[in-house]
Amino acid sequence: MKKADLQTYRDRLLQLRARLQGDVKALADVALHEANGNAMPIHMAELGSENYEQEFTLSLMESDEGAIASIDDALARIEQGTYGKCAECDGVIPKTRLNAIPYASMCVGCAQKQEG
Repeated sequence: MKKADLQTYRDRLLQLRARLQGDVKALADVALHEANGNAMPIHMAELGSENYEQEFTLSLMESDEGAIASIDDALARIEQGTYGKCAECDGVIPKTRLNAIPYASMCVGCAQKQEG
C-alpha cells in the first residue's frame, strides 16, 4: 500500500478513535449521573426501564471500547507494515472494505468463515 494511502487510513483511524473515546466518556458520564442523581423510582415499571437503559448504555460502552481496541490494533499494523493484509490468509484486504471498516483485520472471505 502507498504511503499516502496509509497516512489517509491512519488519519481516519485516529479520528474514529477520538470520536469513539468521546462517546464512551459521554456514555459513562450519563450512566454515572443517572446512577447517582436519581431518586428511587416509585413504580416497578420505572425501575425496569431504568435497569434496561443502564444495561443498554453499558452494552454500547463495551461495543465502543471493543472498536477502540480494534482501531489500536489497526494503527499498530500500519506501524508494522502489515496494514491491509488479511490476518488469516495473508491476502490483500480490498480498499472498499478498508474504506467501510478501516480497522478490518481480515478479508471478507475469512471474516465470513470466522462468523459462520
